[in-house]
Amino acid sequence: MAFTVPKEELQNYVGKELAPSEWMLLDQERVNMFADATDDHQFIHVDPEKAAETPFGGTIAHGYLTLSIIPKLSMLSSLIPENTTMAINYGLNKVRFMTPVPVGSEVRAVTKVMSVDEKRPGQFLITNQVTIEIKDEKKPALIAVTLGLFFVE
Repeated sequence: MAFTVPKEELQNYVGKELAPSEWMLLDQERVNMFADATDDHQFIHVDPEKAAETPFGGTIAHGYLTLSIIPKLSMLSSLIPENTTMAINYGLNKVRFMTPVPVGSEVRAVTKVMSVDEKRPGQFLITNQVTIEIKDEKKPALIAVTLGLFFVE
């Protein structure tokens, strides 16, 4: 669930963890489409029989696929200034891939607001730590520090 708040209240969320996003399934079809889009057809992602012979026991999602779903999941679990007219991905400060995501797993985002900076009048740079959790796993898939720039009326 996104948290839409007046711009004057943004600083109140710094250091706070927001409610997690909904779970999202990473199935073989999505992994195959990502492999086609990126020309990364390594067998550990697209060949269930061969991947079953690896220590993973089956196919795993691409790390960059897991990273690429952060915008979708973050919109379900993020801080958004009221009257935002546009938001853009401003980049990443750090990404760590912690655990492979087995195909067929569900993942979700947990967002912690790290900072809010008004770069120009009506432009807020929000830095978040986003943790992608894997359902029924203790260790997360990845932890990323993301930057979003929000344009507010």
